[in-house]
Amino acid sequence: MKVGIIGATGYAGAEIVRFLSFHPEAEIVWYGSRSYVDKKFSDVFGNMFQIVNDVCKGENIAELAETVDVIFTATPQGLCSSLVNEDILSKVKIIDLSADFRIKDISVYEKWYQIEHKSPQFIDEAVYGLCEINRDKIKAARLIANPGCYPTCSFLSIYPLAKEGLIDMNSIIIDAKSGTSGAGRGAKVNNLYCEVNENIKAYGVASHRHTPEIEEQLSYASGKDVVINFTPHLVPMNRGILITAYANLIKDIGNDDIYEIYHSYYDDEYFVRVLPDGVCPETRWVEGSNFVDVGIKKDDRTGRVIMMGAMDNLVKGAAGQAVQNMNIMFGLDESCGLNFAPLFP
Repeated sequence: MKVGIIGATGYAGAEIVRFLSFHPEAEIVWYGSRSYVDKKFSDVFGNMFQIVNDVCKGENIAELAETVDVIFTATPQGLCSSLVNEDILSKVKIIDLSADFRIKDISVYEKWYQIEHKSPQFIDEAVYGLCEINRDKIKAARLIANPGCYPTCSFLSIYPLAKEGLIDMNSIIIDAKSGTSGAGRGAKVNNLYCEVNENIKAYGVASHRHTPEIEEQLSYASGKDVVINFTPHLVPMNRGILITAYANLIKDIGNDDIYEIYHSYYDDEYFVRVLPDGVCPETRWVEGSNFVDVGIKKDDRTGRVIMMGAMDNLVKGAAGQAVQNMNIMFGLDESCGLNFAPLFP
């Protein structure tokens, strides 16, 4: 497969390059970057020295569509929707890492992201690329909305109990923590070393734009309209997401039974690892990988269940899941190019 990447010099785009540089069935022929046109990719990311010798090109999606089989758009919100059209989609598959096609209600998207949607005619067609849930739809798709990082970790941690109707969906509280790479590669004062180091803070309280995405997907899973409390926190590390979600149980079910449910949903999913009872997910055990580690604990005293998940925000939360989507779309093994152990230390 010939691959083009628009936004190749952001954190997520660079991760796609890292994975596909050693993918046995893919060849990157276009490294798109608005900021580094005509500059060698390895001059921007020295880790790719003598691995990638190509120079960065612009963002001409019309030219790109004539050249490649699939395009990854690892770009800010609004760009992909402004570029895509029927002619483009008739020639090439697109995997969009922005939020442009994740939310089906245009008014909700425009409210939370504060921008006008440029191609609403493709929203219904776009497939939400959460691989473990929408695998069959992904196979036939030509436009994939790659899920957000917080929504992926949150949803996979909660999904089995939501699907089984065992929790009060409007009692869900999600406490989430992420490393600084989740904010992207752009220079921002709040992400400077002295601003982040030795500190932890909440942000986007009651207003984070991943909230409606999580609510929408949990609504599909449970068959109910879901409203949640979602509070993210910034922690001084490069990578990783840890979510701790709380919900009221609506049926009397034991901890062992809960684990049995999770295993029934995920034992055949290579990238979702259900941890043993009593073991809590940790970001260090998933760093650099496409794995999501999930743990669950029933609190008998309060009648609540605590659902935990850890993953790498740049991999399963972005680039890794995008490559997993590509593998599904082209009939390859899902782990192709992603089958490696997490990094430690």
